[in-house]
Amino acid sequence: MSDVKGAAIAARLRFVRERYGDEGYARLLAALDEGSRARIAGRILSHEWVPFRVFVAVSVEADRLFGKGDLQLCYEMGRYAADVNLPSLYRLFYRLGTPMFIFRKAARLWDVHYTSGKLTPIEEREGAIRLEIDGFAEPHRAHCMSVLGWAARSVELSGGRLREAEETRCRTRGDAVCAIALVWG
Repeated sequence: MSDVKGAAIAARLRFVRERYGDEGYARLLAALDEGSRARIAGRILSHEWVPFRVFVAVSVEADRLFGKGDLQLCYEMGRYAADVNLPSLYRLFYRLGTPMFIFRKAARLWDVHYTSGKLTPIEEREGAIRLEIDGFAEPHRAHCMSVLGWAARSVELSGGRLREAEETRCRTRGDAVCAIALVWG
């Protein structure tokens, strides 16, 4: 079992509330399983550990209710989280750093946000990277799509012009690791 920092879940709840209003937020809560609903019924603090299954439940149900059921909304929520979960110190990194700098820093900070797995940035060439998520205890495509959205937005926030962003491998499809490919100019 793995945990995620509350900030990841809080960002998704905020995304739903901002885009779909209080009514949409209430629909999301009603659609969640009882355990997930009870866990987020109170306030989720950004620094607390929350079971990863709650992250998945919120992401999947939001996508089912407000997306097309293809987890593409998880990509949008990941982009959104890149914007709203940046403390001022990280904003400075984005302004001063390159995408490669950001992804190397993110790899070192992975365990600040998750209790399992690791993120490995592999530079393919100038302006191209592969991010691999390895050893994550509970892989889920909602998570991969969220990380893809975060990574795509991170390229933009650090001054790159995103050309390609795709999930190339996923453990949920039988691959050894989850992998994301990004190209920017």
